[in-house]
Amino acid sequence: MSDNDTPWEPPLSGTEAEHLVGALDRMRWTFRWKADELDAAGLQVRIGASALTLGGLLKHLALQEDYAFGTKLSGEPLGAPWDAADWEADEDWEFTTAPQDSPEELYGLYDAAVERARAKLTAALADGGLDQPIHLSWDDGRHPSLRRLVCDLIEEYGRHTGHADLLREAVDGRVGEDPPPGWRP
Repeated sequence: MSDNDTPWEPPLSGTEAEHLVGALDRMRWTFRWKADELDAAGLQVRIGASALTLGGLLKHLALQEDYAFGTKLSGEPLGAPWDAADWEADEDWEFTTAPQDSPEELYGLYDAAVERARAKLTAALADGGLDQPIHLSWDDGRHPSLRRLVCDLIEEYGRHTGHADLLREAVDGRVGEDPPPGWRP
């Protein structure tokens, strides 16, 4: 099996940055596989009392990618579709509006956000490494490092990939930790 068959596999031996990026990418790939190839009904399945859906999670994680590697990293304002949302009226806008989006729109939104984030993270690592401060600051003026930003997004994915495990199993029984070798969205 080649690395091309399993591009989500983190390095067996590498730098700290390679391991953190590898862990983040593994979560991205696994989440995307859990949400893949569903129609609108499949993307809207809920379980129990939770309002979470795979469609809502696709849109939420797209927002988190843009917010982390645009706004938090460099201070860029959020672009479309986030800039048109009325966040004060609906702080869960990405979740509540996802059922109005087609599967193609949701997959496209997520995939494009991940690609933008990968490019921005790669550039930031080349420009200053994990220790560099990001644009975001705490109330006392301290700035988290790029390392903290990456770790926070890994945590976000860990939580929501677990949700995706349960939701996808409820849709059609798909289970597993990693996509099968050769899988692509």
